[in-house]
Amino acid sequence: MDKYVLKIDENGNEITVRDVQLVLLDMAKDIDEICQRNNIPYFLNGGSALGAVRHKGFIPWDDDFDIAMMYTDYVRFRKALKEELPQDKYVYHCYEKDRRYNVTIPAMKIRRKGTYIKEVNTLLANRIKGHDGCDGVFVDVFVYDHCSNYKALDLPYRLLNTFLMPFIILFDNLHINPTFLKDWYVSNARSYGRIMKRSEYIGFDLTWTYKSPFKPFIFKKTDIYPVQYVDFEDTKLPIANDPHAFLSVAIAPSYMTLPPENERIAKHTVDIDLGDLYGK
Repeated sequence: MDKYVLKIDENGNEITVRDVQLVLLDMAKDIDEICQRNNIPYFLNGGSALGAVRHKGFIPWDDDFDIAMMYTDYVRFRKALKEELPQDKYVYHCYEKDRRYNVTIPAMKIRRKGTYIKEVNTLLANRIKGHDGCDGVFVDVFVYDHCSNYKALDLPYRLLNTFLMPFIILFDNLHINPTFLKDWYVSNARSYGRIMKRSEYIGFDLTWTYKSPFKPFIFKKTDIYPVQYVDFEDTKLPIANDPHAFLSVAIAPSYMTLPPENERIAKHTVDIDLGDLYGK
């Protein structure tokens, strides 16, 4: 297996992508246990889903981990985390818990205490500080919701949040918390999901605006649910019911083809510290 080095520390020790993956795997197992115990369906998203299908685990050079769930399940998930997430190991950040959270990024980040990560995109830096202002290695939680497959119905709602997003980021980087804009942004997403609740289509909820509003990720709900558990490293984790239909849209129709060697690089990490978890 190729070794993807993220950092060489002051003692000359290498911290590799694999070291981070092992921390993420431990986190994934804890999250899955909570979800299964509370009957909360979720699924691996993006590159994590691709890794499950193409590599039966992590993509060897992937330095992050993504899961997703429907908004109604996300509401129950937050309650379960509040009651069951081991506080000695983890903290979770989301807008519902702390209004300093940047609502334009994934709906929640579950972070591992005792670790540190600096992400590539400094414009989306973690603004939550204080007793739970952990900048640890994280699992991203994306929210999906019902939507329309007709552009005439979908586009007006999507364009509003696409318009609001840069202003939220601008104020955030000026260290001004634009809660009015954030509330509007989130409310628009929730309203759209409620209006489309009988739709057979689902996709990233409207708080995710880092994709063209003219080409959103939209799936038939039956392509994702019911989820199926598949081999992932030394455990089993859930992916979409029809992984080909899901990955053809979420990644590309050619998702099984490996990228060129010069593109096989970790894309999210600027700096990393695994603390006492190093090498575990």
